[in-house]
Amino acid sequence: MTTREGKKQLMRVSALVPFLVISFGLTWGIALLMILFPEQLTAIFGEISQTNPLYILAVYAPGFAGVSLIFRYYGLRGLGSFLRRFMLLRASLSWWLFILLGIPAVYYFGAVITGSFSNPFPFDPWYSVFPALLFMLVLGPVEEFGWRGIALPLLQRRLVPLWSAVLLGAVWGIWHLPSFFIGGTPHSDWMFVAFFVGVVSLSVIMTALFNSSRGSLIIAVLFHFQINNPIWPDGKPWDFVLFSVVAVIIVILNREKMLTHKNSVTGVLMPGEDPGEQ
Repeated sequence: MTTREGKKQLMRVSALVPFLVISFGLTWGIALLMILFPEQLTAIFGEISQTNPLYILAVYAPGFAGVSLIFRYYGLRGLGSFLRRFMLLRASLSWWLFILLGIPAVYYFGAVITGSFSNPFPFDPWYSVFPALLFMLVLGPVEEFGWRGIALPLLQRRLVPLWSAVLLGAVWGIWHLPSFFIGGTPHSDWMFVAFFVGVVSLSVIMTALFNSSRGSLIIAVLFHFQINNPIWPDGKPWDFVLFSVVAVIIVILNREKMLTHKNSVTGVLMPGEDPGEQ
């Protein structure tokens, strides 16, 4: 996209301000309405749950913010470049194994510790698992168009990956805060402090994976999906503790990359196509 003077308009770190305004404004605005007018909204949109259209809209806010800012700064061509990041499949075998096997292992281990691992497949009839999987694939992972789509690359232009991950994780955790006060959401039964620590830890893990994959959106989406996968048992709060341990191990094993700008992804478009990429 170009300005009226014909100069190319770059997405700078300052774009994080409108990104956060849109993300928090839409999500927290909807949440406030749900808290203040639950009966009226229930009469119009149905019971407050993960399938409530207002809840889905609130969850999609970071994704909307990310896509709209890409279009604002780079136009349709830039949006196409942004979406082509779904074609990046450069993660190492160890990362793929962690996504496919490591994440469920954390949940099962956490469930064993809490004693909540009683039914390994809580779907009856068995085929009801398929719509549940499809729904979770198109719910939370849409956030990644914003969090890892533009927020993390922009933060890494100023901060090393570890501090970018911690800061983004803190913002990500606080963004979820209203859902802890709304009955009918999964978060309403959780402890916020444990959740917050867990989300920051997940942000650290995802940052290492994101940089390793050179900014792949599809891998970030798949990671997020695995975190929300309805098949895994509920191991809270121990799953959050275990993810924190995993995050520490990953930082130790990748300390050079996590504590320096080496290998940091700073572009919001395909590698080599973002004029603001460092």
